[in-house]
Order: sequence, then C-alpha cells, then structure tokens
Amino acid sequence: MYMKSQIFATLLGLYFFCSAGEIPTMENRSEPEKPNIVFIYIDDLGWADVGFNGSTYYETPNIDRLASQGIIFSQAYANAPNCAPSRASVMTGQYTPRHKIYTVGTSSRGKEEDRRMVPVPNTVTLPLHYMTLAEALGDAGYTTGHFGKWHLGETGFHPEDQGFDVNIGGYRSGSPRGGYFSRYNNPNLIDGPDGEYLTDRLTNEAITFIDQNREGPFFLHLSHYAVHTPIQAQADLKAKYAGKAPEGGQSNPAYAAMIESVDRSVGSVLGRIEALGLTDNTLVIFYSDNGGAVQATSNLPLRGYKGMLYEGGIRVPLAVKWPVRITPGRVDSTPVIGIDFYPTLLEVAGAGPPAHAIDGVSLVPILTGSSDLTVRNLYWHFPAYLEASRGILGPWRTTPAGAVRSGDYKLIEFFEDGVLELYDLRKDPGESTNLVDQLSEKAERLHGSLRNWREKIGADMPKLK
Repeated sequence: MYMKSQIFATLLGLYFFCSAGEIPTMENRSEPEKPNIVFIYIDDLGWADVGFNGSTYYETPNIDRLASQGIIFSQAYANAPNCAPSRASVMTGQYTPRHKIYTVGTSSRGKEEDRRMVPVPNTVTLPLHYMTLAEALGDAGYTTGHFGKWHLGETGFHPEDQGFDVNIGGYRSGSPRGGYFSRYNNPNLIDGPDGEYLTDRLTNEAITFIDQNREGPFFLHLSHYAVHTPIQAQADLKAKYAGKAPEGGQSNPAYAAMIESVDRSVGSVLGRIEALGLTDNTLVIFYSDNGGAVQATSNLPLRGYKGMLYEGGIRVPLAVKWPVRITPGRVDSTPVIGIDFYPTLLEVAGAGPPAHAIDGVSLVPILTGSSDLTVRNLYWHFPAYLEASRGILGPWRTTPAGAVRSGDYKLIEFFEDGVLELYDLRKDPGESTNLVDQLSEKAERLHGSLRNWREKIGADMPKLK
C-alpha cells in the first residue's frame, strides 16, 4: 500500500515546425490547474537507440508514437556523460559544479601512473539541504512516486528522504545488483516470482501508483535500470533479434531486446493513463541520463560513447507529450539540457522556487509554442578520469575535460594538456573536423566563455601532479 503526502526526423537536420498560432496559450487553458507529470528516465539509452532518431535495428513503436504525439527535441543533452551527475542535475536544476556530484564513484579511475592530474574529489550523495524536484512538486500538492534507479546516496539519502512519497527499487546502486531477473538483491524491492523481469516489475508498480492516485495530481518518476549493464534480456525478445541484420552499427540482440522491454513499458504506462481518461492533462517526458555505452550499442552518426564529452556521450533522446499544450508532430532543434526540467516542471505545476540557485531555464515557451528561448550557452564540467571500456584504444574513455555549446559550435577543453577541439555541429554532428586552427578567434571566445563560467559557478579544477 502506498502512502499519500510515425517515425520521423530520422536524419539530423531534417526539421519542421508548426505554427505557434495553433497552440493554446497558458492563459486560456480550461483544464485543471495542475497536470499529472510522468517522467520516464532511461539509463544509458543512446541518442540513436530510438526509432524517432533514426534507428531501424531497435524497435520502439510505443516510444515513437509518444514522440509523434508531442515534440521531439533533436538536440537534447544530459548534464554529464554518466549517470549520477546527470540525475543530480535533474533533481536540483543545477550544473554539476554546484552539487559536486561529478562522476560515478571515485574520480581517480584507472592506473595512477597513467593520470597526469590529481582529479577533483567526487561527491556521491545528494545533500538533504536541497529542495529536490520531488519536494518542490510535493509542496505544490503532488503525490510523488519513484520507481527504479536512484543512485544519489547511501541509506538516509534515498528517494523517500528526498521528497518522494513512494519509493520502489531506488537506493544507492547504479545497476541492478542481482541482475534483471528476480531475485533482485534490492533492499527496496521485494523479490517477485522466478523469471520475473525487472523492467516489467517496475512498470507494474508504476501502474499501481497511477491507479491509486488517479484523482491527481501525481508525479511519477519511472527511472528504469534498463538499459544499463548487465545486458540481460528475456529469451523470447532476444530470439526475435537474433537473425536480424545489423543496421547503422547496431547489432546486439540482447540489448535490442532490453530496449523493446522499455518500449513495452512505455506502451503499458500510456495505455493505463488513457484507460483512466487522464491522457489530455498528463505531461509525459521520455529522456535518458547519458549516451549509449560502447559495449552495448553504436551511437553513429555521433562520435563517442558514454563517458565522453563528444556528442555520443552526452546527446540523448528527448520527447515530450502534453495534449492540451503541445501540438503533435513537432521537432525542435533548440539545444536543451537536464537542468531545464526543474524550472519547467515547477512552472507547469505552479510550484514556488527553491532556496537554492537554479541554472536551467523553463522549456514551457517551446512546449506551448508561445516563444523561443533566449539564446544561451550550455556547459559541461567533468574533472575526473574514466578508464577505457572494451573497444576504446588507450587507457581512458576521458581524461578531465570541460565543454561549451554555443549556437552551432561546441568547444571541448582537455585539462591535462590544454588541447582544444572546436566543432560545427550543424555541418559536422560526428565531430570529425577540428576547426580550432581555422576558426581560432571563435575558439578563443568560446574558451574564454568556458573559463568565465567555471569561475562564476565555482567549479573545482584538477591539478597537475
């Protein structure tokens, strides 16, 4: 018992827009004041892993249908190239230098003799002094439920300590310790019958939460452990992909089956919302915490993987559906990032601002079509080491680095040697041509912007040995 408290735009650059005049404004709405909010958060799902971004090997009809009924953000980003810092940024609306969760576990990965710098010590627990997104929505009258991965702290800092009325399956672990089949070895998830699959179980728990809170408003945070390692799939789904020809570098039947289980989850949740008559006034977000992992998938045409500040490590799928506010069939190329969800959902819910600083901006103008966002830069700060995964040459996935996106251009700075890389993402989304020498003045301006941002926000920097 719970407590109360269509596939389209398959190639980068093919965008179309609907007239803002077709979209109702916030002022003339007639639906209830507070919509239900469903935030479906997938772990390690790459930008290219869904049909609405061009995948033909993976099959995601329910996710693609959700996207076609709302808006696709074709250039959406996570706040970090791995799990915990991205999730902390969603929960606080802050860039990583503020909450200081920079990476997963220790920042001193790999062999010490290979590290030229002393990395910044990492924080692994989100402090309780933050007003999390769940706490802010709870204060605005929402019943809040978390289902699945948390990864933001030890006991005493779990979802129920951070504003969630319900927590099923969330604790300190970033992956399913017992695997995807019961027994789960999860202190916040009772084992199911033999053969029960974790993604299905979390879906059923989320549907129960919807049923019990149908009078709303509710905030459902369905944070699947999938598609994080271990790559474990249901046998029937894996067999379905075993004979399928690879496409775009994607060829892993077990991973494809895990994605289909997530897609099935999306279909089940949205189907229950529809059956209860809640569709029109329910805002649904589908999002991932970082790019796809090298051992599981291909992020082509993007460069890099999870753990890198190249596009393949930080650009992620994002689709938002809200029938009373979003005209369906829209694709928007505005660069957006995880910290934007906090102010967006507070505005949608009519919630008051927190005491802590907010770095994101509300996406409501884009969702409603009322206006564009003010032009801004996006920033990343990753002062840590990540050792190489299988398939990556050398000792590192990344050394300490930072990045800035400004318009079509993105600059990456590697702190060990000061190397700069500049890319025109409109012409070169695969980041194949470094333009630092050709566009030295632009590179200098963006590097200055990145340095100024670090100073302003108080970013910790690693030191040379």
